Amino acid sequence: MQSQKFHPALEPLKWLVGKWKSIKAEGQFPTIKPFTYIEELEFESVGQPLLNYQSRTWHPVTKNPMHFESGFLRIDPGTSNVAFMVSHNFGLVSLEEGNVIGNTLNLKSKSINRMIFAKEPAVTEITRSYVFCPDSKRISVVVSMATSNTELHEHLIVEYEKV
Repeated sequence: MQSQKFHPALEPLKWLVGKWKSIKAEGQFPTIKPFTYIEELEFESVGQPLLNYQSRTWHPVTKNPMHFESGFLRIDPGTSNVAFMVSHNFGLVSLEEGNVIGNTLNLKSKSINRMIFAKEPAVTEITRSYVFCPDSKRISVVVSMATSNTELHEHLIVEYEKV
């Protein structure tokens, strides 16, 4: 649930705040078969210059859980600079940095760490782009990824509407 508190530094990210559900979610990568999924994500304000973040995905037919992420999207007050700290349920932690300009948030990994027994190949780079369309009130997200075996490729394309 969104808090009534909203830090003024978050004004450039206000369009992102709330709970969102995918209306279209597709994944691809050179080493796997294309897939679809359902996702809910939430960016919650708690009065600090950051947003709490959660994402949950599940299979569209079996409803089995797939991927979980949680973290924090922090803005440097008075600037457009942001940092996104994300932990993934398969043993990965990433720090992504970038900026928010208008209705667009672009991020690129600065560091990625993983638990010693995480599955190979290792993720080596992540980029994310969030774009809010005021007319449709939807968010489009593109996530690209590189691994120790594969160059940077588009991995996820999602369109969300607010719940």
